[in-house]
Amino acid sequence: MQVLNTISETKSFLKSQRKLGKSIGFVPTMGALHEGHISLISRAREENDVVVCSIFVNPTQFGNPEDLKMYPRTLEADSQLLEPAGCDVVFAPNADEMYPSLPNLTLDFGNLEHVMEGKFRTGHFNGVGIVVSKLFHIVNPDRAYFGLKDLQQVAVLNRMVKDLSFDIELIPCPIVREKDGLAMSSRNGRLSPEARAIASVISKVLLRAKALILAGKDSKSVIAEITARFNEMPEFKLEYFEISDFENLEPIEKQNETGKTAICIAAYLDNVRLIDNIVF
Repeated sequence: MQVLNTISETKSFLKSQRKLGKSIGFVPTMGALHEGHISLISRAREENDVVVCSIFVNPTQFGNPEDLKMYPRTLEADSQLLEPAGCDVVFAPNADEMYPSLPNLTLDFGNLEHVMEGKFRTGHFNGVGIVVSKLFHIVNPDRAYFGLKDLQQVAVLNRMVKDLSFDIELIPCPIVREKDGLAMSSRNGRLSPEARAIASVISKVLLRAKALILAGKDSKSVIAEITARFNEMPEFKLEYFEISDFENLEPIEKQNETGKTAICIAAYLDNVRLIDNIVF
């Protein structure tokens, strides 16, 4: 496995692989890897000749400077996970390499960036869109793999790929969960033991909401029940709980009869912001 730090050497190596007729699978990450990320690498390994993983903590998608400062940088540990999983190339640039100057371009994803995550993280998806588009141009993959835990990110990037005619197949992959149901996340390690013991409440309320929707309950009553439950648990601070169309993330009144239904949540626990969703 090669670890490359510059755009030029990464482009050069991958160009040589394409000349040999090899397909390229790409997994963009910010590091602090866990089994959820490794499942993406494994999928890419099955479907491509060359597997590339980027590790870059992107400053332009953080609205909170303290959150950026606290984000773990664990390149050595990440590399030890990636190599046995079948990763061929790690692209690990620093901020100056990716941004010799800060971009003036602003991407507008319409309503997709103003609901749920976008509502509470102004400018976040502009930063995501810019860095992923830069990475796509650098790696030029055939396929790119993203976890569905960041459902809204997948929706935003899917729109970007279509609207800007990227010749890339975007492949969303299932959420990987801990044994108690908590969605795997690099943020989970910041929870205290006491908080971690109750964190699975988040996945449990998603399953409860799904059952209510399937039983014919309307979204308004389901949201009210879940909100009331969180109001009884002072350890949690519920930021949003939404029942939406899977494709455009617009709120829906009942189960989506023409497509998939997405139930999405963000909540603080032990001052750690956790997100999760369920799609059916």
